[in-house]
Amino acid sequence: MNFEGDHEKCLFPVDDGLFADTFSEESVYRFGGEEVMISQVFSANLGVAAPVWDAALCLCRYLEQQSLDLKGKRVIELGAGTGIVGILAARLGAEVTLTDLPHAVPQLEKNVLANMPPSGWPSAAPTVAPLSWGLDQTQFPRDWDLVLGADIVYLADTYPLLMDTLAHLCRDGATAYLSSKMRGEHGTPGFYADILPQRFNLQLVCHDLAQNINLYRATLRREG
Repeated sequence: MNFEGDHEKCLFPVDDGLFADTFSEESVYRFGGEEVMISQVFSANLGVAAPVWDAALCLCRYLEQQSLDLKGKRVIELGAGTGIVGILAARLGAEVTLTDLPHAVPQLEKNVLANMPPSGWPSAAPTVAPLSWGLDQTQFPRDWDLVLGADIVYLADTYPLLMDTLAHLCRDGATAYLSSKMRGEHGTPGFYADILPQRFNLQLVCHDLAQNINLYRATLRREG
């Protein structure tokens, strides 16, 4: 991994054919002094929301290794899936809201409950809420410090919806960290090269050559 200085409703697949049978798996991930236990329910119902994706682990390692001061910061995660990224941020002191489509909410709630530290959450217990991009983001506030997303850029039809959601959530100055496997067949490189820069200032902060994962920092361009 190379750190470079400072520098899914109908459009989202659920039954994507990945899992013909339903089974669960529990895994423990360690990031510095933090240990996160994640339950993954592999089923056609959850589809791509079920696994812990490599891009999520990349973002977790970045949060840990860069020693970002998350204490008291207001953080929202998009397409949280298992919740591993947001849960780690909460363990590191952030006030976190985990969001995904409604079918993923029970998995998120289960993982939040399983990861409460013995002494309690440093700032506040993470909250879980459904959020469908492009439809109900305006029901969420805009006073975030960080917006996090891991492997949420994979379906071209959702890119305009994601852009509208990011623009709303970052309106008051939030910084977005987006970690993605750069899948050419899904148009992921084009999203970062051509679509996101139309409204955001973008900086590549981490590149994992072996996993073909890029991590970007993005801030909304000021109009006028």
